[in-house]
Amino acid sequence: MSSIHVWFRSFVPQSIPVSWREWLFSCVGAFIGLMATEMIGHHSLASLNPWFVAPMGASAVLLFAVPASPLAQPWSIVGGNMVSATIGVSCAQLIAAPGMAAALAVALSIAAMMKLRCLHPPGGAVALTSVLGGTAVTGLGYQFVIWPIGLNSLCLLVMALFFNHLAGRRYPHGEALAAHPHGTADALPGERLGVRPADVEAVPEERGEFVDMNREDLEGLLVALERRIHRRFFGELRCADVMSADVVCVDASASLVEAWTLLTRHQLKALPVIDAGRLAGILSLHDLFVSRARPHKLDASPVFSADSRVRDLMSASVTTAGPEQAVIELLPLFAEQGLHHVPVVDAGRRVLGMLSHSELIAALYRMRIEEALDAALPAAA
Repeated sequence: MSSIHVWFRSFVPQSIPVSWREWLFSCVGAFIGLMATEMIGHHSLASLNPWFVAPMGASAVLLFAVPASPLAQPWSIVGGNMVSATIGVSCAQLIAAPGMAAALAVALSIAAMMKLRCLHPPGGAVALTSVLGGTAVTGLGYQFVIWPIGLNSLCLLVMALFFNHLAGRRYPHGEALAAHPHGTADALPGERLGVRPADVEAVPEERGEFVDMNREDLEGLLVALERRIHRRFFGELRCADVMSADVVCVDASASLVEAWTLLTRHQLKALPVIDAGRLAGILSLHDLFVSRARPHKLDASPVFSADSRVRDLMSASVTTAGPEQAVIELLPLFAEQGLHHVPVVDAGRRVLGMLSHSELIAALYRMRIEEALDAALPAAA
């Protein structure tokens, strides 16, 4: 394929992988946000003309259609619009030629927004409006920065905060650091190898280009891509292939003494709890040694009353896996969520097996040996 053909193909619009739900939320959010902003502006600034400016439409596209973009964050819309308005008004007052004033206003606005970390594309339109908006705008002078620009931006931001929260979107879309299950400062085990935050920061800096995606989203995208590739290569290994099938279970109505006896006899760290033949929870050594009534007290040896039953102490919320589920899909559960045991159940929640760290490590170790053998045999031949 020639370079000219590739260049022409770059003009073909790419598909946007957005669900119909996101399309609907984007349209409805922009409608509600702009209507509310216009009504507030008209009520508060009816004596001024204009009370509502066109660049707010562009801001609405960002805040409601791509709220995860760094260009759509609160400081970007308020800071970007007001900084651009200030520069635009200054250029309009200091430069007589409208064309020169408009071009310089937009250029300086871009520089200022980048420096102040509030890059917001509609800010360019705000700067242009400040210069070419006619006497209704230029007559306001620097008052134009506060209203309508400042008021419009704040109203639109408040509506975006409210609507995106109701729509289940995380906005503002800042970095949400995953908490370590043990409360330490270490990175999660799955984050210590592969894609690291430093790598995500370094690559855009090396390219010298602005990437319209925050570091957290970019890192998450790359990690998801890594896992998808791993699943493609190692997805044949199923939970049923590596799980312990002869599982020691305990009934929910059994006494804690019975459960303790099973754990010690079989040298186990956790027992699936069944009720009427179906998984009802899980009971671990941690549950037995740490009293729920006194969560900070570690008992030297568990002492149980005759009335204590397994159902009173078990964890009812259990993460499970299916027998046909790929083993590679469970890695984040063990590495990042701190799980030690995952029961394998069928559609009726009957316990078929149990997966622990030992089975998972053994399976991955065996896979690496087979990879090495497959690579070595052709070379030996």
